[in-house]
Order: sequence, then structure tokens, then C-alpha cells
Amino acid sequence: MQEIRFHGRGGQGTVVAAILLAKAFFQAGFYVQSFPSFGVERRGAPVEAYLRIGSEKILARTTITTPHHILVQDCRLIQSVAVTQGMQPGGWALLNTPTEADFSQLFSEFRLASVDATRIAMENNLGTRTHPMVNTAMIGAFARIMEIPSIDIIMNTIKADISLEPEKNAQAALEAFKTVKFQDIPQAVKQKRG
Repeated sequence: MQEIRFHGRGGQGTVVAAILLAKAFFQAGFYVQSFPSFGVERRGAPVEAYLRIGSEKILARTTITTPHHILVQDCRLIQSVAVTQGMQPGGWALLNTPTEADFSQLFSEFRLASVDATRIAMENNLGTRTHPMVNTAMIGAFARIMEIPSIDIIMNTIKADISLEPEKNAQAALEAFKTVKFQDIPQAVKQKRG
């Protein structure tokens, strides 16, 4: 079983991203479990969502505290939220960032990938200029780094479940899938993978 934690802000589609990815993994033949965690429910407030995937039935019913992987839909959260807390060494951290900023110290024990999901969302007119909807781009990028589920399954899930602009959302996922950037694997991760 693998556990994934999503970090975002209210209004970015963080919970929807976890649900869409759960449905895509289910279509790919996995058992899944997805659920949100809310603090103050307002636009811009930090939000977490969780996803478990496995090849066997999932019996756990607890919050995910030691995720294998994380998705950070707004890199500004890194300044105020401990996004790597409890994360298992060697897991993937996928960041929405326009630049290849130096996150090497914070993510020294993890594999790091980035995608400019904000730019992709804005170019596809998803959300507004001040609140772009980055969720579908993020799950497209995540499918690439994990190499599952296929981008076709991701796009079909989006088209089936998103009622507003399904084609544009699917296109955002595809573009993110194609443009995700992989950072160097830290030496500590290489040694553990051995």
C-alpha cells in the first residue's frame, strides 16, 4: 500500500485532485481510499487531502501521517506548513512551482519533481488569474512521476467527472504530464535504494 498526502489551499481543487486520482487508480485496477482534512474552510486556507492505493483491500481508516509521496499545489505553503512531516525517505515530492528553486535542503531525503501547474491552468483558462485551478495539472504530473495510472486513464477520468471545462482540464493534465521536471535524486536516497 502507498499513501499520498496533498497540500493545497481552499479553492485550488485539492480535495477534487485526490478524488480524481483515486478514481483513476481504481480504473487502473487498484484498491483506493480518499478523504479530505479541513481546518478553517475558506478560500486560501491550507487544506490537506489523502489517498491510499494498494493491490489488496485497504482496511486502514486513519489520517495519513507517514505518506510515501506528497503533492504541494502551492509552494508558498512550504513557509507555513510542514509539508514533509512524517514523509518516508525516498518518496516523491511533487511541487507546483514556476522555477527550479533550490529546495535541496528541505527535500534532501526525497525524490523531487516540479511542474508549473499555475501557468498551465492559466493558459487553459482554468479558474481565475488570482485563483487558478491547478488540480488537474498536478495529477497529470503525478501520473508521470509514478508511471501509473496511464495519462489516458487520467484524462478519461477527468472528462467523466469534471463538469466545467472537461476538455481544458484534460489538456492541462496532459501538458503537465509532458512538462514535469525531475530534480537530481539526492545522494541519501540513492544510498538507501542501493
